[in-house]
Amino acid sequence: MKLLSYFSIKTPLYLAYMAQQVEYEPDKLVGWLLRRPNLFKVMRRKELVMTKKASALILFQYICLALFLVFLGVLSSMISSILFIAVLLVPIVSAGSLMLAIYGGRALTWPINKRKVEKSKTIFSKHPGTKIAILGSYGKTTMKELLYTVLSEAKNVKATPGNKNVPISHARWAESLSGDEDILLIEYGEAKPGDIPAFCENTSPDYAVVTGIAPNHMDRYKTLENLANDIASVSRFVNLEKIYLNADEDKLTRSTELSKANLYGSAGVGKAKIKDVKIGLEGMSFSVQTGKESIALKTGLVGRHLLGPLAVCVLLALKFGLSKEEIKHAISRTKPFEHRLQPKEINGAWIIDDTYNGSLEGFRAGLALLKELKAKRKVYVTPGLVDQGEETERVHREIGKLIAECNPDKVVLMNNSTTEYIKSSLKSHGYKGQFEVQDEPLEYYMNLEHTLAAGDIVLLQNDWTDNYS
Repeated sequence: MKLLSYFSIKTPLYLAYMAQQVEYEPDKLVGWLLRRPNLFKVMRRKELVMTKKASALILFQYICLALFLVFLGVLSSMISSILFIAVLLVPIVSAGSLMLAIYGGRALTWPINKRKVEKSKTIFSKHPGTKIAILGSYGKTTMKELLYTVLSEAKNVKATPGNKNVPISHARWAESLSGDEDILLIEYGEAKPGDIPAFCENTSPDYAVVTGIAPNHMDRYKTLENLANDIASVSRFVNLEKIYLNADEDKLTRSTELSKANLYGSAGVGKAKIKDVKIGLEGMSFSVQTGKESIALKTGLVGRHLLGPLAVCVLLALKFGLSKEEIKHAISRTKPFEHRLQPKEINGAWIIDDTYNGSLEGFRAGLALLKELKAKRKVYVTPGLVDQGEETERVHREIGKLIAECNPDKVVLMNNSTTEYIKSSLKSHGYKGQFEVQDEPLEYYMNLEHTLAAGDIVLLQNDWTDNYS
């Protein structure tokens, strides 16, 4: 069945889907292909989005396959003995044509994209609005969306869409700006050394919010120190008094470049102190005290780790002239984002969907929330993390330790290359609860609600996309 999947009429669609999943990165696509996956098992979590790029890749594959088959037909009429062997080359032709199209497309669009990025530098540098950069290994999109929700209560705010956080995405977004925006929120998607200085040079930020550091993209950064240095380089472009840094990040707070930045955390930020915190599955209430004044707030978000980002939103809102009532109303509109610590009630049980998560610090935050909540039974489910490089074993042993400290009643791991690290760490840290390993993640997730009883809380952290399965 696995071999037949490479000769299916849908093979070009499967390959285009996987190219889309790895964001058309040739090295990641090749790495996936070298594992010789069963193509019939792709497109299980998501579906192929028929963008112009995806459609062009599929069409190019079919054209190359058609030309190859015509060539085989002509050749076999002369040398019939090689036909069977030649047919075996069909999958190579399909995969090869896909790689050729990706590389060829990059070569053709590179000069156009370069001009767009150069043009965007002028747009950003001349834009009169306040530009806020959001950067870090995790929590960027959440921070950006929170700032957008709060600041747009009284200001004309535009934010980079979704996870469009690389130079060409910034450039295309810049073209859509009218020029009369009060505030621009720009997410930075660092992936290799030198990315942060390049982003700053392109977008001219006035403020920066650094969400934290975790071992992501270690295939290119190699070490956490390299990643920390790249993120800390934002201080060369933004004044320290306008940089807000996650106080829990020792690797960054110890940095000489960021040692005097504004630190934020669950206790607040600067003169904005957080008090009277109450946390439940339906949201949180808290107050922010600034000097002698206090603002009582409610949010639909859950998780103590989100109090720091909310404090940054409140402080910046005050700086930009929002009133207390505007801030109150804006915070009340904040709610969990899809697949980011998103609670869902099912027949008296709660599932906390944190499957978007992909960092050690995100795991730490989710497990801290699970530990804090009250339930008849707590279940923790994860496949672990990907792209951790040489940090893989250390990170997953740390995850095992965090799970053991949370001490849920049951732990479910998805069977993969990280499972044994978590399993042995759980054992060494004295975990005594129920434990199981699942070979079919999708089947488990689809049947999960049938295994729950009223009063249960289940935390789902991370999900491996098809290229890692």
